[in-house]
Amino acid sequence: MNLRLDTLPGYALVLGPHAVLGDLFMLILATLLALWLSRRLVRRTVAALVNREATEGTAQELSAIEIRKRSETLQGLADGIVRALILIVAFVTALDKFGLNIGPAVAGLGIAGVALGFGAQNLVKDYLAGMFVLIENHYSRGDVVQIAGVSGTVEDFTLRRTTLRDLDGTVHIVPNGQITVASNMTRVWGRINVDVTVAYGSDINRVIEVVNDLGRKMAEEPEWKRRILEAPQVARVEALSETGVTLKILGSVRATERWAAAGELRKRVLDAFRENDIEIPRAQRFFVAHPGAGGPPSAPTDEDLAAGSD
Repeated sequence: MNLRLDTLPGYALVLGPHAVLGDLFMLILATLLALWLSRRLVRRTVAALVNREATEGTAQELSAIEIRKRSETLQGLADGIVRALILIVAFVTALDKFGLNIGPAVAGLGIAGVALGFGAQNLVKDYLAGMFVLIENHYSRGDVVQIAGVSGTVEDFTLRRTTLRDLDGTVHIVPNGQITVASNMTRVWGRINVDVTVAYGSDINRVIEVVNDLGRKMAEEPEWKRRILEAPQVARVEALSETGVTLKILGSVRATERWAAAGELRKRVLDAFRENDIEIPRAQRFFVAHPGAGGPPSAPTDEDLAAGSD
């Protein structure tokens, strides 16, 4: 049996310590250089993405502090991933320099990576989705949004999940990977969108004049002047329904005032219609009572009428 000494573990370190130490020193230098370059590359890439969104995209309304926080969060995640990959490669290479058989270790790492990829694919999806939410500024803390079938105010946001509190006070935890469509209802400005129905026979031109006048007065009041961007007014006749004529009232307000402004407008419309004798129709209901299965009730007799008068 022929035994080759150069195949024994540690042979390179015993017979060629200077060569191994030299290679190890060069490996350390290469690793440090790779870490330094990767850090600069990650920082520049993340900064470029965030700055582009801040100047051209949906993140223009963010403050400088918020942009800096988002950049630091993304840089920390990306730098950690790249740093881990570089250190793993350096460790496996160092084992090879010592003459150890790294084939099983590489195979094991490959199998572990595949298993981890299948087991943690949802987790990776959550983090990737969270990164794009941050970069593209889909929403921030305090925004009212609708995501993954639930809606509410964003109380907390991380790269993995978003926490919402709805109008009832219920807290919803939504993994970012489940977000396919994010509807932000508090982005810059919102719209008053109110439908009002008046009875047939009403003077539609007079109704439009009353609504436009109250919308203009509401927008001029000190309480609402800075909250309303465009005075509410009748945009069109929306529908001719069974009960009456439906008018569409539209206006623009600051995003967070859309609900309060719409409620105040409805209240004022009721008061204005009452003052101007404009009728809001109600659905008519008719009830027919049948005493039995023999058919409709017969007309009352003279005896029945006489008994009723008593």
